[in-house]
Amino acid sequence: MPAPFQVDVVSPEAVVWSGEAELVIARTTEGDIGIMAEHEPTMAVLATGSASIHTGTETVTVAVHGGFLQIYRNQVTLLSDRAEIVEGDVDEARAKADALRVAEEEDAADETEAQSE
Repeated sequence: MPAPFQVDVVSPEAVVWSGEAELVIARTTEGDIGIMAEHEPTMAVLATGSASIHTGTETVTVAVHGGFLQIYRNQVTLLSDRAEIVEGDVDEARAKADALRVAEEEDAADETEAQSE
């Protein structure tokens, strides 16, 4: 059985998921990365898409819109502008389209707020 390590998925609004995992698979701008316990320290830019967190008893899928991945001292942190847990099967194209739509809505809201000031 693989050794567990700490994983935190964080967005500006909240900690989306926190717990121990045996495997994390995330998409970076350089390609997919698989992470297990005692992984070499790493920093990477997250690509818009999904990350899979395998706890041993379940798999948690998180949709992320960009951000950063940090691996340090047996702890993985996914820090994203927008992250949410996805229920059911993940369609990468849909997850990316949803994340881009949300980002566009947030940009439009920011522009409206700036114009009203």
